[in-house]
Amino acid sequence: CIPANQERFANGKLVTVQFHPSAQVVMTAGHDRSVSLFQVKNFSLNPKIQSIYLENFPIYKAHFSVDGEQVIATGTHHSMFFVYDMIAGSIIPIPKVRGVEEKFLRNFELSPDGSFMLLIGTSGYLHLLSTKTKELISTMKVNGRCTASAFTPDSSKIYSYSKEGEVFIWDVRNRKCLHKFEDEGSLEGKCIAVSKNNQYVACGSSSGVVNLYTTDACLKENHPKPVKAIMNLVTSATCVTFNPTTEILAVASRDTDEAVKLV
Repeated sequence: CIPANQERFANGKLVTVQFHPSAQVVMTAGHDRSVSLFQVKNFSLNPKIQSIYLENFPIYKAHFSVDGEQVIATGTHHSMFFVYDMIAGSIIPIPKVRGVEEKFLRNFELSPDGSFMLLIGTSGYLHLLSTKTKELISTMKVNGRCTASAFTPDSSKIYSYSKEGEVFIWDVRNRKCLHKFEDEGSLEGKCIAVSKNNQYVACGSSSGVVNLYTTDACLKENHPKPVKAIMNLVTSATCVTFNPTTEILAVASRDTDEAVKLV
C-alpha cells in the first residue's frame, strides 16, 4: 500500500492516525497544527478530502466522535480544545470548561456509547464531560497522578492507571470508586486498554512490560496475577490496544522506531 497521507505529508511529528468509525476515511493530526482527512480508496490513490489548520495549536491528540460527525483535538500546551464539525464544516473552539481548573488539557478518552468525554487532568483529577454539550458532569480523583484511562465497552466503568502503578475502577453512573488494584511490578503506569468483549485489561508500564489481566480478577483482587506478562519491548510501553475480536493485542513504544509487537 502507498502511504495513506500520500497527498499531504505532515511537516512535523504525527500524533494521531485514526480510521473513521463508518466511512472509508483516515485522519492524521500532529505537531504541524493540522488535521487532515484522506479517502482510503485503493492501492494507487488516497485523495485528500481536506486539511484544517489550527493556528498556534500543535496537536497532542485528535479523535473522531463515536458518530463520526466531529473531530475533537487537544493541544500540547493549552487549556482549551477544538471541535471540528465535519457536517457543518466549522471549527468550534472550546475556550474553557466551567469547573475545570487545568493549565493544560492534553489526554482524553471518549466513551464507546458516545455520551461522555473524559479529560485526564494533572494531580490525579479526572473530569467527566458530556460529549454533546462539552460541559462538566463530575470530577473524580485518583491517588497520585493519572497517566491513562479507558472506558469499558458498555461505557459503564472507567479504568484509570496512575503513575504509581495503581489502577482505579470507577462507576460512571455514580462516579464512585468500585475497586482499586496494583499492577504487578509496575514502576510507572503508562497506558491501559480494555478488550472489546470486556474479558481482558492490559496495563503497559515504563519498563516496557505489559501485563494482561482478566477483568474478573481486576474487579475482585487487590493484587491480581497477570494471565500473561509481555516482555518484548525494551523501551517504555506507550500504547496498548486490542483488535475488535479480542484475538490480538498490539503493544507499542513511541520511544524508538518500529517498536510494535502483535501478541
